[in-house]
Amino acid sequence: MNSLDSIRVLDLSRVLAGPWCTQILADCGAEVLKIERPGAGDDTRAWGPPFLHTHEAQETAESAYYLGTNRNKKSITLDIATPEGQAIIKELVVQSHIFVENYKVGDMAKYGLDFASLQKINPALVYCSITGFGQTGPYKDRAGYDYAIQGMGGLMSLTGERDDLGGGPQKVGVAVADLFTGMYATVGILAALRHAEATGIGQHVDMALLDTQVAMLANLGANYLVDGQKSGKVPGRVGNAHNNIVPYQVFEVAATAHNTGKEYIILAVGNDSQFAKFCAVANVSHLANDPLYARNQDRVRNRAQLVPILEQVLITRTKSDWLDALTAAKVPCGPINNLAEVFTDPQVLSRGMISSIPHPLNADLQLVANPIHMSETPVRQDLPPPLLGQHTAQVLADLLGKTTHEIDLLKAKKIID
Repeated sequence: MNSLDSIRVLDLSRVLAGPWCTQILADCGAEVLKIERPGAGDDTRAWGPPFLHTHEAQETAESAYYLGTNRNKKSITLDIATPEGQAIIKELVVQSHIFVENYKVGDMAKYGLDFASLQKINPALVYCSITGFGQTGPYKDRAGYDYAIQGMGGLMSLTGERDDLGGGPQKVGVAVADLFTGMYATVGILAALRHAEATGIGQHVDMALLDTQVAMLANLGANYLVDGQKSGKVPGRVGNAHNNIVPYQVFEVAATAHNTGKEYIILAVGNDSQFAKFCAVANVSHLANDPLYARNQDRVRNRAQLVPILEQVLITRTKSDWLDALTAAKVPCGPINNLAEVFTDPQVLSRGMISSIPHPLNADLQLVANPIHMSETPVRQDLPPPLLGQHTAQVLADLLGKTTHEIDLLKAKKIID
């Protein structure tokens, strides 16, 4: 049994934010019907390389990007620009609980598939729209993409090395605005679903990448609103340091004999007690008693004096020496792993963060697993639909009662594949 058994989702989203949301719902047990364009499908099916390889090392048409964002779904091809395609969507809406789309504002209304139209068919429908800027506001008709949203939403002004050290704006290495919007959308959908189950009334969940990115500013957004508006101090890039905590950054450590390159650790001292423990391990206990550094607020104010002292201390011992000693002393710290190191880390492996999902073209397919661990209703880890339109005929027949003749006619008109 899964948490969302018996919940059906119509997924008319593409690329990342929407599919990330519906993948989470599918992992938790919902039946997700992924509606794709005939002949092409989700854009990410072609976003490679890398593509999945067979055991014979032959490249397939399955992109790693697509495989990583569409677990547990059923693929249905359907041309929603046609009256016949729109009619099928409406038939499916009657038997569904959730509808997710990421079309431009107004496009769904052109097809008669907007929230107002579909709520007349299914009053309890939870309808989620995901766009760059939302359904209202002066930017609502603009296209919004993760990279631009990271810039507009302030994240790139906070990410990267300090300007005085030669830095500049830097995007995050993964599409965090998309991913967080997908996660927030999931939360909003489940809240609306609970309301619908209690009242019989669905609602429109309006998700915008820019809104999500602004919300993700979190403590730095609060720093500006609480103090910066009055003081004129706008949070900016601090490289690998932290605006509100010291020492909380990357430090270079001594290289080992077999590795002449530079080595680093992350030191993440979160409170005064941890700072005292660090100082004891580093044999600089006098710093923990110095009124310039004893409290975090003092360390933040005197960052420019303290950090160079710590840099001279950290460079005297190797990464393994520091990590072993600091971990034993319960001082937060860690290495900077590349992806090869991440996916061989014993903790990552013990938590089952690699899922093995046999694929028709490669029985050894491995994907990143869902991180949710629930004691009674575990998440699913099933294959993304490898074939475009793989479940079209089955769903039309089983769910809508379409005959073989009716399905063949739809294929002949290229409304489905």
